[in-house]
Amino acid sequence: MNKPLRIIFAGTPEFAAIHLAKIIQQNLHKLVCVYTQPDRPAGRGKKLMASPVKELALQHNIPVFQPATLKTEEEQKQLASLQADLMVVVAYGLILPQAVLDIPTLGCINSHASLLPRWRGAAPIQRAIQAGDKETGITVMQMEAGLDTGPMLLKATIAITEQDNGGSLHDRLAELGATTVIKAIDGLANKKLTPEKQDDSVACYAHKLNKEEAEINWQLAATDLSNTVRAFNPWPICYSFIDGVQLKVLEAHVEDRSGKAGEIINISKEGLIVTCGKQALCITKLQLPNSKPLPFWDVYNGHKELFTPHRILGK
Repeated sequence: MNKPLRIIFAGTPEFAAIHLAKIIQQNLHKLVCVYTQPDRPAGRGKKLMASPVKELALQHNIPVFQPATLKTEEEQKQLASLQADLMVVVAYGLILPQAVLDIPTLGCINSHASLLPRWRGAAPIQRAIQAGDKETGITVMQMEAGLDTGPMLLKATIAITEQDNGGSLHDRLAELGATTVIKAIDGLANKKLTPEKQDDSVACYAHKLNKEEAEINWQLAATDLSNTVRAFNPWPICYSFIDGVQLKVLEAHVEDRSGKAGEIINISKEGLIVTCGKQALCITKLQLPNSKPLPFWDVYNGHKELFTPHRILGK
């Protein structure tokens, strides 16, 4: 192997911290510093909280930089002074201008949770589940100014199972991404990777998630709703209303039943069956306001007045 690379790591959430942990554990290259987003207010007390990446870096005595932007000449000079060979970017959350991408000798690489160009953008994990994709994976790409458009260096694929939700797939992809990034760093260090251009014609944009789109539209097919329930767990979590009370739907599956969209047609220990635009959704795990998530039957036994046959869900 050639001499160890001088690496800058840029990332913010837990997904990125898992990648950073793997690089630290490998200890094959010199981690010069970490870039992460500024501390943000969080929790009920709105205390300033360090990102998972910052916390991990400080535990290992790695210098941390937290600029609000990398677009200023001052910040770019600071980054250039670190004389990095490579910048590894994972869910950093800040746009890197071309001037920054050009600073490290080998440029900047990004670990993206999609088999590019399938899902570019902010929420590739959830959008893959929501779309009913059967597989996804990690793409390590050479970064360029466009959004997730850079040449692909390395890919790793995993299946999306019926049991996967946004949380479980996130965790599996974080581990896969960490391993794949290590291979990519070594491949670049040894000049063994050949960049592959993306086919822009088959790219989809993975829009950022929001709470408004999590409201269930019972006119849609049950398959689409079931996929979305899985995709949006643990956030933003799908919901509907019954008699003005919000119901958060955490787990559900498709039943081959029919009726008026949004109508309760069956109540049992197996779940609450609600008809959709096509087929029906059997809701097996729910959460009421100011309560914890529970199996449907437990919720029903405490709130039978809410769940009566032929009642219509929605506002």
